[in-house]
Amino acid sequence: MDGCSAPSTFLTDSLELELGTEWCKPPCFSCAFDSKGEGKFSGESYLASGALKRLILNLDPLPTNFEEDTVEIFGILWVTETALVNSCRELFHLFRQQLYKLESLLQINCDFGKISTLHFKADNIRQQCVIFLHYVKVFIFRCLKVQDAESRDSRVHPYEALEAQLPSVLVDELRGLLFYTGRLSELPSVTVGAFVNQNQIKLFPPSWHLLHLHLDIHWLVLEVLHVLSEKLKQVVYSHQFISPAGDILTNVSLFEEHCENLFCDLISLSLNRYGKVIPSEALMVHHCPCSCVKELWVLLIHLLDHRSKLSVAQSFWNWLNKILKPLFEKSSDRGRPAVPVMQARDPLGFSWWISTHTASFYQFDRHGVPDEMRQMESNWNFVEELLKQSISVQDDVLEEDLRMYLHCCLTLCDFWEPNISIVTILWEYYSKNLNSSFSISRLPLKGFTNTKSPLSMLEVVKTCCCDKQDPDLYKSGNSYIIFLCILAKVVKKAMKSSGLHPWKQVKGRIYSKFHQKRMEELTEVGLQNFFNLFLLLAAVAEIEDVASHVLDLLNFLKPTFTSSQRALIWKGQMAFLLMYTQKNLDIGVLAEKFSSEFREKAKEFLVSKNDEMVQRHTLWTLLSVYIDGVQEVFETSYCLHSSHENLLNDGFSMLLRACRESELRTVLSFLQAVLARVRSIHQQLCRELQRENVDLIVQSSLLAKERHLAAIASALWKHFFSFLKSQRMAPITPLSQLADVAADFTLLAVDIPSTAPSDLQPQPVISIIQLFGWDDIIWPQIVARYLSHLLQNSTLCEALSHSSCVSFQSLTIRSWIRCVLQMHVKNLSGPDDLLIDRNPEQAVEKEYMDQLAEMTRLLLTLSEVKNIFSKAQLEYLPSPEDPKKVLVQFLEAVGITYRTLETLSDRSAMVTKSLEYLGEVLKYIKPYLGKNISSAGLQLTYGIMGILVKSWAQIFATSKAQKLLFRIIDCLLLPHTVLQQEKELPAPMLTAIHKNLPLYLQGICIVCCQSQNSNAYLNQLLRNIIEQYIRRFLPASACISSLGQHPVLLALRDSGSVPAVASLGKHIVHVIRKSYLEFKGSSPPPRLASILAFILQLFKDTHIGVCEVEILLPAILKCLLLVNEPEVKRLATENLECMVKTCQAGSEGETATQLTSLFRQFIQDYGMSYSYQIYSILETVATLNQQVVIHLIPTLTQSLKNSELKWGFGRNIAQREAYSKLLSHLGQVGEDEKQRLESEKV
Repeated sequence: MDGCSAPSTFLTDSLELELGTEWCKPPCFSCAFDSKGEGKFSGESYLASGALKRLILNLDPLPTNFEEDTVEIFGILWVTETALVNSCRELFHLFRQQLYKLESLLQINCDFGKISTLHFKADNIRQQCVIFLHYVKVFIFRCLKVQDAESRDSRVHPYEALEAQLPSVLVDELRGLLFYTGRLSELPSVTVGAFVNQNQIKLFPPSWHLLHLHLDIHWLVLEVLHVLSEKLKQVVYSHQFISPAGDILTNVSLFEEHCENLFCDLISLSLNRYGKVIPSEALMVHHCPCSCVKELWVLLIHLLDHRSKLSVAQSFWNWLNKILKPLFEKSSDRGRPAVPVMQARDPLGFSWWISTHTASFYQFDRHGVPDEMRQMESNWNFVEELLKQSISVQDDVLEEDLRMYLHCCLTLCDFWEPNISIVTILWEYYSKNLNSSFSISRLPLKGFTNTKSPLSMLEVVKTCCCDKQDPDLYKSGNSYIIFLCILAKVVKKAMKSSGLHPWKQVKGRIYSKFHQKRMEELTEVGLQNFFNLFLLLAAVAEIEDVASHVLDLLNFLKPTFTSSQRALIWKGQMAFLLMYTQKNLDIGVLAEKFSSEFREKAKEFLVSKNDEMVQRHTLWTLLSVYIDGVQEVFETSYCLHSSHENLLNDGFSMLLRACRESELRTVLSFLQAVLARVRSIHQQLCRELQRENVDLIVQSSLLAKERHLAAIASALWKHFFSFLKSQRMAPITPLSQLADVAADFTLLAVDIPSTAPSDLQPQPVISIIQLFGWDDIIWPQIVARYLSHLLQNSTLCEALSHSSCVSFQSLTIRSWIRCVLQMHVKNLSGPDDLLIDRNPEQAVEKEYMDQLAEMTRLLLTLSEVKNIFSKAQLEYLPSPEDPKKVLVQFLEAVGITYRTLETLSDRSAMVTKSLEYLGEVLKYIKPYLGKNISSAGLQLTYGIMGILVKSWAQIFATSKAQKLLFRIIDCLLLPHTVLQQEKELPAPMLTAIHKNLPLYLQGICIVCCQSQNSNAYLNQLLRNIIEQYIRRFLPASACISSLGQHPVLLALRDSGSVPAVASLGKHIVHVIRKSYLEFKGSSPPPRLASILAFILQLFKDTHIGVCEVEILLPAILKCLLLVNEPEVKRLATENLECMVKTCQAGSEGETATQLTSLFRQFIQDYGMSYSYQIYSILETVATLNQQVVIHLIPTLTQSLKNSELKWGFGRNIAQREAYSKLLSHLGQVGEDEKQRLESEKV
């Protein structure tokens, strides 16, 4: 029989069991189950098995057990229906023997090798004992007959006589069994320690089995006594024992005695656990050492409350109160339990702790299943008395204890029906201690006790009103906050069940404690507690009534309050304003009063001096409370009413004028938030108005809301926009925020244009864009960020692009070009006061570059830009990550697009559009050309403008654009400082010009070639440029290798246009001849060697024609003739050779007549004076081209004769010898001329 067991079956409410006749294992206490599962108790437990429910409903305790004729108990077969009557004392004796055997197993050393054997032995003994007690219970229910009065008088059977004595015998034996087993609290420590002995293999030592058998005995004795009472319906008297009161022991007195002992034992077990509990974890640490003890508490709750409803028996709470009261009451005798309970270290705390945890057991139904909707019996009378003891003024109440007490009280308020008396008792205490901080020195202050903003004050209230408790409330709040949680929970519950009457009770109690004297006594902490209290009352009850009363109470306060107190009062008022907003109530009264105070403080802030730091800080603290609060009001308002306009008064106009940069950032952030909220609500209203079939009443309401919104928008324009407009060039304005706010105002003008001020009408959007996006005098940082915001709005861009009154895309492109060109400008206050980065390697501020890249990305989406790149047919589109490169490609694309146009009208329109893109481009670059130098800025300027000149050469060739080209040349290439030859240019400027001069020269040459008008002036400008920069970039020494990077030569080398190369070459040659090879008499020009080296490099790098040789050769010959410097001689000779070769190549094998003519003229000019030098020069020429010199023989001979005739000395032997030497290089023709000269007579 012991080995037969079946899974426990859950009993339904209808008790429709289908158990059959199979033996079911009787229930018992067991915590040997997976506590992580869903079940709260073991399947073998008295709750889960349905045993408790059958007991309460007076049903057969075990309907499928003990059905056979015999039953095996303690290894002996007994007749089921007579065993208890015939052998009751023997069976209980055997029971005590089994209990002794189990106790004996504790003496055996329970090592790992024996644990399995000991476990099964102990489990077998325990099961036999439990089965016996269940048999007793079943026997009473099934077999015990109730003896009536008549049967007692007649002759009875001996069995019946024994049966009549059985109830008394059972009372005696049960009492004896309890004596034998003893109290739970008296068990050895090794046995009690088995509560925590859990393991995974489910093998337990004998101590665990013994302890749980004791629990089974204590509970089953109560079950047996209860079943006996229910069966007999009369008192059963003991034959052997007397009750503690001196009366004969009965089944009723034994039940009560055992209950009292059991309560004392359970409380003693809880006291052992409470000794290790710290107050902050009181609600997280349970008082039950294991689930079996927890089950025993639940069983007692159900059984005792059931008996109290049927008779005058005490309920569960009465029993518990009876045991707990002596722990904390002062009197020593009243209500003392018959069985002493060990004293707690903190009787009040222990009473709160165990009451709270025990109250939570009421949620378990008769099956042990938690049911949150189950009605829980309250114990408020005891708790009220406990609460009064806890906050008694005679005792010094510690905050850490008080927090725990009130946390427990709050939990009980959650379990039970509302009790206004609890609130009244607590308010009597806290009303006298409002100025206390209720802090614990070892715990840090947290959000509940140190609110920093109106919103955080509301968060405190929200947390207090939350139905779900914060498990960390002990540390995160203080006892006053927990009191507020109790207040909120009680009032909400009471109003839900009883209407406004409970609220009126609470309101009367609280309001009566505040008067002028009390308000004046409040410290800053007291004010904080004051506002927390009334904000909570407003949240749970009548907000208008509470707010009105608070305003009246605040009028009692003296104006001499400290600044921190005043700030707290403003936060409190703003918190009420926010609460009104959250409840969608009209804020008119509160807003008008509060905004008036704000205006006064803003005025004080305006007139305060900058050196009055303390006063300014105090005022700013108040003003920031208002600003942050109003922002929160707008952001949390479901819709904006006319009363919201009151919050935006002229105080902001005064405040803005007095703000420094950090303060201004705060105000602008506030303005952004308000503008965003206004626009959001306007868009929402528009969507609702556009719906079909809108009811007239609804439509009227929506239109009224739109009028309110327009009034608020007008207030924003009035009090903020004029200041923004004045700050466009202010040096301390936070530029990014200014651009953001300006963009928000632009979008507001799009949404509600009629609200914009008159000076922006009739096109407010375009007027604002002109101010912040297209105006050339404002910061490029503002322009880039502002236009980026607008370009993101595709709808707006599309509308403006099709506007007939402005060229939106062209002007935006112009602004983008300015932003790129001015990326190195730090200050726009004036050209001589620039704060420009002097380090050319230092990059532009990352924030601005990121913004410029974003603007570039958005600009590339404009249709005009897309069209230009499309027509230019570039191989790849630019990446917006490098705005400078994108600008270069854009300028090139414009030039290419112009060249693809065919009709005159298209070209004329393109020129106009192109000039519109540039705008006043020279003004954009002017900051870089002042006294202070930026290497990076100059490199950017000269590079971009060089690309512009070259790419737009055909555009600049038109009369419309040529003026701009002249200005570019005058500003960048031929400024006044360049024309001053004795004055050195700044090194960064020379570097920038050196790098980019070829672009200018090539572009200007193309313009000269294709100019629609006479280009004499432009040609002259080009020659002036060449003249200036040949000299400035000539190397100090005549090193040809160093001339390879001369920008003038690079312009010839890198040009892709042949006509431009030829034209530029001619200009260079003319400049060199005119400006660098002019002799003053016989004095050579300065830096002649370098110029000759330059000319030589010119011949090597480019194709110089015969015409240019004709220009340069006389000067080169003159150098050879008049200058004796070896370097000059060498370079001149090399130049001569190059020129002769050039002419020879140009004559295509025939005699170079131009060269002959030049030499003939040279001989005629200098032959009389420099004949020897001429012969030497011609010897060099003869080695290259004999024919040229042969053609000169007549001229040379005639020059010789003329020289001899002039001097009148006859033949000049030396000159003739030199001439003969030259003739010897000319072959047979020379020899013939020599003979002819010798044969002639003088």
